[in-house]
Amino acid sequence: MRLRILLATVTAMLAAAALPAAAGPLAPTDASAHACSSTVGIEGFSDALDKTAYDGTFVGNLSALSVLRDGQIAALSDRSSLFTLDRNSLKPTSVVNLADENGAALDSEGLVVDRDGTRLVTSETEPSVRRYSRDGKILDRLPVPDWLRVAPAGRATSNQTFEGLTLLPGGHTLLAGMEGSLSGDTSGIVRFQTWTRQGEHFALGAQYGYLKDPGLGVSETTATPDGRLLVLERGFTAGYGNTIRLYLADLRHATDTSGIDTLTGGDGVRLAHKTLLADLVNCPSLGAQAKQPQPNPLLDNIEGMTITGAAHGRLNVLLVSDDNQNATQVTRLYALRVRLPHAAAS
Repeated sequence: MRLRILLATVTAMLAAAALPAAAGPLAPTDASAHACSSTVGIEGFSDALDKTAYDGTFVGNLSALSVLRDGQIAALSDRSSLFTLDRNSLKPTSVVNLADENGAALDSEGLVVDRDGTRLVTSETEPSVRRYSRDGKILDRLPVPDWLRVAPAGRATSNQTFEGLTLLPGGHTLLAGMEGSLSGDTSGIVRFQTWTRQGEHFALGAQYGYLKDPGLGVSETTATPDGRLLVLERGFTAGYGNTIRLYLADLRHATDTSGIDTLTGGDGVRLAHKTLLADLVNCPSLGAQAKQPQPNPLLDNIEGMTITGAAHGRLNVLLVSDDNQNATQVTRLYALRVRLPHAAAS
């Protein structure tokens, strides 16, 4: 009964929150119930997708989420499958298989659904960002600076590249977040690469440095309506479990690092300013069960995040965990409410 109640809570929230912001202001998070921090509360979770299949395709390995124009949810698997989830039931209604130019599978991690319905998808392998049609046909591929490529072609570490992808308000700037540091940069500083829209294509734009917490990696970046970023930092320790922290980052005063070879955190380079919104270990567990040791049984390998509704500085945020198709992990959807602190004056 508990799971059905929580699923109903999540789907009801999505049904309302996926509408345009004109649907009305969101209620403040109740600090005394379901609070993870003073600014973040959890509305519910659902394990309904865990270890299921749709049209012969395993529903799991989910690494990114995005809201479609009709309010449905796009969910990207890192095994090259792109699902559409019904906004009410959260069940898959379609799946499109993606591939690179040679027909090979992607390590697909980041997702943006553009205003014309095309899908922008990152792969950690090179790394890369490709534009796909709704039916999975490659339209083009965005340029990537050489030093962001995986060694020996560049200075990135394998499996530590483009994890997050987001389109900033206005739709003119695309941003990808690197999960880990480049060789030569001070450990902990990661690069956020941007592209600017030029007609139907995107050209390389500014780049920024961001200091992640020790032992964690950037697993997702999502733009807020005011142009700041929600940044999801994630880590895992065997025998302990996951650490998941939600930060708010501001790039307005950060230095453009696209012409800076190595980042040390000094030399007058201003990194993105970040503010901790919540460490999700402090969320109520809501009766969740973990399949492996966790500091809070609610937690798992959370990788995907999207904003499903926004009004008056309050956001409805949907998260998803990547189960790695592993029996000891779970595919779990989480519904959060986030109250953004006011932006500092420019």
